[in-house]
Amino acid sequence: MKKILILSVFCLLCAVLYADDVRKPDYLLADNSFFDPTKKKAAEAYHFGMEYRLELAYIQKNQRSNGTYPGMYLNGARLGATFTFLLPIHFSLQTGLFYSFSYGRHAQHWPSLAEEPQVEYIQHRVMEHQLTIPLRMYYTVPLWKKLNLFFFTGPQLHIGLAAKDRLTTFLTEPTRAWLIEQGVPVEPYDRMSAEQCRANIQWGGGAGIEWDRFRFQGGYDFGLNNQIKKTTDIHRFMSEWEWHLGLAVRLN
Repeated sequence: MKKILILSVFCLLCAVLYADDVRKPDYLLADNSFFDPTKKKAAEAYHFGMEYRLELAYIQKNQRSNGTYPGMYLNGARLGATFTFLLPIHFSLQTGLFYSFSYGRHAQHWPSLAEEPQVEYIQHRVMEHQLTIPLRMYYTVPLWKKLNLFFFTGPQLHIGLAAKDRLTTFLTEPTRAWLIEQGVPVEPYDRMSAEQCRANIQWGGGAGIEWDRFRFQGGYDFGLNNQIKKTTDIHRFMSEWEWHLGLAVRLN
């Protein structure tokens, strides 16, 4: 009986020692990351690369004007591609190219010069076409698994292609003659070719949510330069501000 008891204790001791030996890592073969688990996270935080996206957005432009140049709201859409350069610590730099078109209407009233005063106005219907080159700095905040929150800021350059103003006049002859004398257009024309600058520099920012390959974002941009070409009347001014709401999908 004693022999059986001694043999059982010996077998149990051998099993405990073997199990303890299995749990111990092989220090000669173990990867360095076993001793420093932060190395893997640091490598991910300092990951460099590039991401490609397609983006579609709704836009609204606010043309703020004074003097005889009619300002208005224009609603439209933009479509394009972006290229994002991944930088350390969740930062990234984005640029790309967008094409946008927008449409707006505005009734510009004028004082009547007729013998019997009446309501006189010019109905403006503008279709604007632009190319846009953004330069945005992004900062991403990981929330949960593939869900991220991000913020962005930076400038963008609008290059005007055309701004057709298909205006219709409701004027008497004396008022029409006076407006022509003042240099106010009374026939359909292209604003970009006549008075409006093609280059529009803006600065803005925004935020959004990212899930896997998809981004939903919104932002606002402030116009920085005068959109009216230089004239003898230095008080004429028009700036174009813009906000957007869009969806982007990552391709790679």
